[in-house]
Amino acid sequence: MKEIYAYREMIFSLVKRDLKGRYKGSALGFLWTFINPLMQLCVYTLVFSQIMRAGVEDYYLFLFVALIPWLFFSTCLTGGCVCVSSQQDLVKKIYFPREVLPIAFVTSQFINMILSFVVVFCVLLISGKGINVLAILCLPVIWIIEYILGLGITLIVSSVTIFLRDLEYVLGIIAMAWQFLTPVMYPRSLVPEKFMGLFLLNPMTPVIEAYREILYYKQIPELRTLGHAVFMGVALLAIGIVVFSKLKRDFAEEL
Repeated sequence: MKEIYAYREMIFSLVKRDLKGRYKGSALGFLWTFINPLMQLCVYTLVFSQIMRAGVEDYYLFLFVALIPWLFFSTCLTGGCVCVSSQQDLVKKIYFPREVLPIAFVTSQFINMILSFVVVFCVLLISGKGINVLAILCLPVIWIIEYILGLGITLIVSSVTIFLRDLEYVLGIIAMAWQFLTPVMYPRSLVPEKFMGLFLLNPMTPVIEAYREILYYKQIPELRTLGHAVFMGVALLAIGIVVFSKLKRDFAEEL
């Protein structure tokens, strides 16, 4: 931790470079951070409010408040796998804690997600759904928990992909399957009781439920939900740290 802290300026530099380069060359530039989720909302509103009559009230909002955080985690899973291998020149030529690269990648994606929540708040207010100020105060806690989850999964996939390059192509399918096993597009009540135990092993389940309780139901998340989310986040991060630490010593040779 001390060594990573000593290289904090490198992390800041990598995050800044990624945020600046994300939409480099486009006419609207950084505005795409807000336009992308807004366009997605328009599609969901059209499909689920006009074409598909879902049984959930304001289903497009029900889906949207869960989709933004899911996209962050999905990006950590699919994009994070190459955050080390794509910087192979740095890894081969310069000494620095290799954990800097996953941390910088996840932090960049996290900032992008936080900015996307500006659109979420605006839509909730304009739609008349409104927000619960007390519930919103719990949102930073969920953000931190999801950041920990994202960092944990990125540490795992970024290190394993260096030794198993095919994983980069498999993760897209895994992310799609993982989304269907997470209550992003449906409420937890639809899950059969016999699968509930397996369903709750999904680390994103309590996180998505907490977001939905805060933003859609306008309620303070249950302590059980928060506790479950914290436990799953810390457990995944611990696994990620162990896996990354054991594999990072051979990164330069494999790259």
